[in-house]
Amino acid sequence: MSSETEVTAEDFTQIRDQVRDFVRTAVVPRENETLDADAVPDDLRRAAADMGLFGYAIPQRWGGLGLDLAQDVELAMELGYTSLALRSLFGTNNGIAGQVLVGYGTDAQRERWLEALASGEVVASFALTEPGAGSNPAGLRTKAVREGSEWVIDGHKQFITNAPMAGLFVVFARTADPGPQGNGIAVFLVPADAPGVTVGPKDAKMGQEGAWTSDVTFDSVRVGADALVGGEEKVGYKAAMTSLARGRVHISALAVGSAQRALDESVSYAASNTQGGVPVGEHQLVQAMLADQYTGVVSGRALVREAAAQYVSGQDRRIMPSAVKLHCTEMAANVADLAVQVHGGSGYMRGVAVERIYRDVRLLRLYEGTSEIQRLIVGGGLVRRERAGNS
Repeated sequence: MSSETEVTAEDFTQIRDQVRDFVRTAVVPRENETLDADAVPDDLRRAAADMGLFGYAIPQRWGGLGLDLAQDVELAMELGYTSLALRSLFGTNNGIAGQVLVGYGTDAQRERWLEALASGEVVASFALTEPGAGSNPAGLRTKAVREGSEWVIDGHKQFITNAPMAGLFVVFARTADPGPQGNGIAVFLVPADAPGVTVGPKDAKMGQEGAWTSDVTFDSVRVGADALVGGEEKVGYKAAMTSLARGRVHISALAVGSAQRALDESVSYAASNTQGGVPVGEHQLVQAMLADQYTGVVSGRALVREAAAQYVSGQDRRIMPSAVKLHCTEMAANVADLAVQVHGGSGYMRGVAVERIYRDVRLLRLYEGTSEIQRLIVGGGLVRRERAGNS
């Protein structure tokens, strides 16, 4: 980040404290309202926009706060403490969609979209996943064909976050067969109101109520040459993959925040609830579960901070992001499972925080690359790094 957009440590502390206060005093008490309505309350969305949360990772020149990834993850750990639907409202604007434009968009593309994303006027959706292509886009079937000065896009996407409210789709499409010149995948900016764009009904999901996803169909959607991210077919795909790596560190921080909440709920329950006249937390096996939860949370937090520092410095923007996502999302799942166990039967009841967390964090091991894909990236990357060093 250039010096003109740096946020000082003192300023960032104020931003983080404000977000922490907002999450814990305004959002946490209304989690069941979000759950029951399958929607974040409008006033909370407006408050998030007024705080600059729709653009906290977008540079200040385009109306954002200009936080780097090391600061981003500190906010993400705060946002993960509550219903993940809140973060979902603005996560794509700051993350996998917004960063494509910040890092690789043309000047005109940045001017057209970034201020609107930063203010929350426009919500962006990252349209990658298809029935046959998810964590690995090799099976991508959506096509973009050049016709004169335009591109014509046809295809079907699924599980697209924020699609029902999106104003902009960042769309992966195949422009050529894979070959020596590349994988033949480009990325396009498609306004949601473009003729031929159809958004399906909201998906009914296991968890993360209020975080909307749906199918999106592109039927002979015509966009101009200026819709091609970076102005070149090969640029967009590289941009998207780089953005995904950054997003994996962010998701890891969310997982730590959710795990911290599950731990706090577990400790509170164990200290205040009794079984047979004895506080639950006096039982050694319960203490062992709390110890495992705590160890997972603190190790995850340390790893997130290290991964973010390595990303910002440029030391590792490929292997470490996958390693931290693998560790932290699997850790959060374990901590949430133990939280339900500590609570006993009450932990299985709808409306109890740990029941929601248990369902919410399950998705973290799937999106922006499954745990299995992260293992392949880490293992393969380590082997390639060693062979390159010995060649």
